[in-house]
Amino acid sequence: MFESLSERIQESFRKLSGKGRLSEADVKAGLRDVRMALLEADVSFRVVKDFTERIAERAIGEGVVRSLTPAQMVIKIVNEELVALLGEPARLDLGGRPPAVLMLIGLQGSGKTTMAAKLAVHLQKQGYRPLLVAADVYRPAAIAQLETLGRTIQVPVHSEGDKVPPPTICRNAVDRATREGYTAVILDTAGRLQIDEPMMAELEAVKAQVSPREVLLVVDAMTGQEAVSVADQFNKRIGVTGLLLTKVDGDARGGAALSARAVTGVPIKFMGSGEKPSDLEPFYPDRMASRILGMGDVLSLIERAESSFDEQRAAELERKMRTASFTLEDFIEQLSAIKKMGPLSDLLEMVPGMAQVSRQLPSDATERGVKVTEAIIGSMTREERRTPKVINASRKRRIARGSGTTVQEVNNLLRQFDQMQQMMKQLQSGRGLRGILPRFR
Repeated sequence: MFESLSERIQESFRKLSGKGRLSEADVKAGLRDVRMALLEADVSFRVVKDFTERIAERAIGEGVVRSLTPAQMVIKIVNEELVALLGEPARLDLGGRPPAVLMLIGLQGSGKTTMAAKLAVHLQKQGYRPLLVAADVYRPAAIAQLETLGRTIQVPVHSEGDKVPPPTICRNAVDRATREGYTAVILDTAGRLQIDEPMMAELEAVKAQVSPREVLLVVDAMTGQEAVSVADQFNKRIGVTGLLLTKVDGDARGGAALSARAVTGVPIKFMGSGEKPSDLEPFYPDRMASRILGMGDVLSLIERAESSFDEQRAAELERKMRTASFTLEDFIEQLSAIKKMGPLSDLLEMVPGMAQVSRQLPSDATERGVKVTEAIIGSMTREERRTPKVINASRKRRIARGSGTTVQEVNNLLRQFDQMQQMMKQLQSGRGLRGILPRFR
């Protein structure tokens, strides 16, 4: 999500950075590029107009054209306004007397059922006891889908078939949660292909029955301008307290997120970035703004690493790296842990300065490289993984045949691993970075 928007905005900034001083006309030309990028990303015209007018007023009024670093001043202003547009960071309201009821609403196909399971996993990690509720009695297999997801994540699902009215199902589910000690209830309500009166009336009835703590609108990030009217109608009729973005890892232009947030005035609380139940991230406006502007998102990267790496094992590997006793077995273990953090192309986007490099690579280049590395190391014997120096020409041919690669690819991996070992030894010997930097001059 936001990839195209990010590229266009960064390109406009590069044009500004190439000029020593900026005129008022330069600033307006740069903002024209930003405006076109936002419109092409399916952000609503009204939102774009207000956004760029605020930036123009600040940029021209804050002495940007007289600044010693005018391009950086413009970027700073755009970043601040982008954070304001994306809204304040917000968490789920789970206070008060349990159980906390979370009501998910949205159009059919937006990903409500999958999002319900992801929220349940998130709440489990926070120490809550969630209960999923199958309140979509219209879509074929909706109940079965939620029950399957519930078994996968080991969260109970309350269902009463497709004959009982949804408001009654939801009321019974909350009563059950109260009796059995569940602390959170997640309602997977029915959607339609488009907004209609029967759906809205049913949602109003559900809300009246259970008084949910949160009414969360699930928005498909791949939806274009339609997201604006959908979010507006749901908010006016039902009353939305937060947005949940789905399919942000797809070919999405991102306009739905910006537009829905601006139109409803409610915060984006989470975004789903994959198919697995664990693929859910809290939404941080400042971090997303940094990613759009190509500044990376180091905090999210650290959080992903902390959730994927075992602390004790990480300390052991750090000791091995310090003593240059790190082996190919350790290396493959680290690769496996990194893969749990998500697609490598996404991780590169979070590293400051690496977003542009990531986009210049073929779409599957990083993942393909990992698979080749895993195949090569997997074709080695335990002795070869622990002591690569024993790998001679005949062993390399065997490894290449077993991994479906070439001897050259085996050589490249061994050479890179050897270089890494040499760098570790130099750091351990006290030469530090001075011993390594001359290599790259």
